[in-house]
Amino acid sequence: MRWLWQWLCVAALAVSALAVDTPPSIVLITLDTTRADRMGFLGSERGLTPNLDALARQSAIFTHAYSQVPLTSASHATILTGTYPQFHQVLDFPMPLSKTVPYAPEILRAHGYKTAAFIGSLALDPTAGAPGFDRAFDIYDAGFQSKGIQNKSRYETVERRGGEVVARASAWLDKHPKGPYFLWVHLYDAHDPYDPPEPYKSRYAAEPYDGEIAYADSAVGKLLRQLKVRGIYDGSVIAVMADHGESLGAHGEDTHGIFLYDETIHVPLLIKLPRGSGKRIENRVELVDVLPTLLQAVGVEIPQEVQGESLLELMTPAKAGAAKADGADAWHDRAAYAESDYPFLAFGWNALQSLRAGKYLYIQAPRRELYDQTTDAKAEHNLASASVAVADTLSSRTETFRQKTSSKVEAPAMMVDMSTRDKLAALGYVASSNASNAGTFGQGPDPKDKIETANVIRRINTLFENGRFEEAIPILQELIVKEPGMAILYAKLGGSYMKLQEYEKAVPVLRKAVELDPGINMAQLDLGRSLLRTGDLDGAAGVFEGLVARIPNLLDAHLFLEITYARSNRVPETIKECEAVLKYLPDQYGTTLMLGQFLLRSGDAEAALVKLQKAAEIRPQAPQPHMSLADVYVKLGRQADAERERAEAMRLGSGPQDLEPDGIPSNAAPQE
Repeated sequence: MRWLWQWLCVAALAVSALAVDTPPSIVLITLDTTRADRMGFLGSERGLTPNLDALARQSAIFTHAYSQVPLTSASHATILTGTYPQFHQVLDFPMPLSKTVPYAPEILRAHGYKTAAFIGSLALDPTAGAPGFDRAFDIYDAGFQSKGIQNKSRYETVERRGGEVVARASAWLDKHPKGPYFLWVHLYDAHDPYDPPEPYKSRYAAEPYDGEIAYADSAVGKLLRQLKVRGIYDGSVIAVMADHGESLGAHGEDTHGIFLYDETIHVPLLIKLPRGSGKRIENRVELVDVLPTLLQAVGVEIPQEVQGESLLELMTPAKAGAAKADGADAWHDRAAYAESDYPFLAFGWNALQSLRAGKYLYIQAPRRELYDQTTDAKAEHNLASASVAVADTLSSRTETFRQKTSSKVEAPAMMVDMSTRDKLAALGYVASSNASNAGTFGQGPDPKDKIETANVIRRINTLFENGRFEEAIPILQELIVKEPGMAILYAKLGGSYMKLQEYEKAVPVLRKAVELDPGINMAQLDLGRSLLRTGDLDGAAGVFEGLVARIPNLLDAHLFLEITYARSNRVPETIKECEAVLKYLPDQYGTTLMLGQFLLRSGDAEAALVKLQKAAEIRPQAPQPHMSLADVYVKLGRQADAERERAEAMRLGSGPQDLEPDGIPSNAAPQE
């Protein structure tokens, strides 16, 4: 009967669509780090969300909606693909979104939709935390950067206020007056650090997180008003949800990313249908259900790979008893799955999985947890040891579900670089280390025992963001005494010394990090850089060669290996590495210049000429390409051309300095 009900829903929507010029537009609004218990439409009396409450009166309100993962990129991948994390395999930053998974903008663009995304944070920037997320979007408005962050506010570098995100979306709508649209607006304001603008900053001085929620609600209100002014609101499908919540100290967690309790997994979810009316739905649903619901609501076929279930039958009044027979009631005992791989990928601790089924919340961990949510809403009384049979049943059910919904396709390789790591650290995250000697599930430490360490590391990342490396060092040293086997702490301490140009101190600390965990690629990279700075060219070459052999697409390893070879005057090796880098970055200035110079040293003046001319085109105001071109022309016996290039180099003598990837001037001794 369920298939019949779904067919009737699609048929009714298709008939409705024929009565208008275009199919309904879809507006997807995602609220980062937003707790369900702050929403007025979910019972909060704090008065933070008048605009969302007004929208809720015309929407289906899902009172028991659950995220699948408490991390921004992973949760948004679930929302936009309709698949579980173990299927789409975006488990952490900066794991790329595979081209093989179904994706909302790609599906809808194939049906004539204009597609646009307006993003509030570099956590979802394709060049940082979310590679591949820009696929099939006509415009993906991100473009964040973290360089110079010490001299600029975070709102000029790593995130945008909700008001600016909405303004950019409105400007795009002005240029594209005719739909249908798939418009995604992502508001990051509620993420830490909690720093709302005025008047919310003063009004909520004692509760800055609440101030961020209130400000984000005001931004949503501006967007909804813009949709109404343009005549888009009434006929559109509008979906609003949080990607995850925020712990705010619950169970010892300051923010999010580790635990799977309701504070981070229970999320607000509203879906307004065209000319919709309000309805409160108490059934347990998941964010994986959003995509199939949106597709069915506009009459687009749901791809077979989608793992979520359309919620449309819950939202639409039952007809002729169809839903009651095998429809809404079938949702009554549906379980909700969630997982967190971040503890394992970032720190080498145990991953966590959870299942909400019946009245229970079950969490799979080294010390497993079981809570009766009807009597213990805050999950404070673990029943796992007293109710062994229930815990065993839910453990088996969790593992069976995970295996059933996992992808058999290998995850795409990550292109990791230093800038990505630094960008994510500016948001408080540790980029995945892919720790090679960390325990697999069931073998690593229980995150419950390590949560304060995670909190301290996040605070250290905040110090890094603000360039306060000297303050971070004693905190890291103290933490290492408590956690002497935790490689990431040594990696961060070594990174702090590097930032302070204390390379001699950095080397032994980074060696310790690599000894504890050879899989921390960034520690290996920092070790190689520090050895390069101290003049140990053979040691640096060995580190970078090992990285390149193990991870061929680790771009920074190639960049620094070319520098190391160049310093050692290893001509054939330098040429080979330069060519490897240019396969990835064909317009990389420093590498192009270096390749031209070393081709000349190898005796191939004609090939050197081509590369040096390109270097001059890439950076017209730099004198060095012209000095090197003069040498090439001398080699070729073209004296007049050589004199012309020398004159041009002299003219540009005050031009920008030629820098290699880490800021080392070309052909100079190591310096910062």
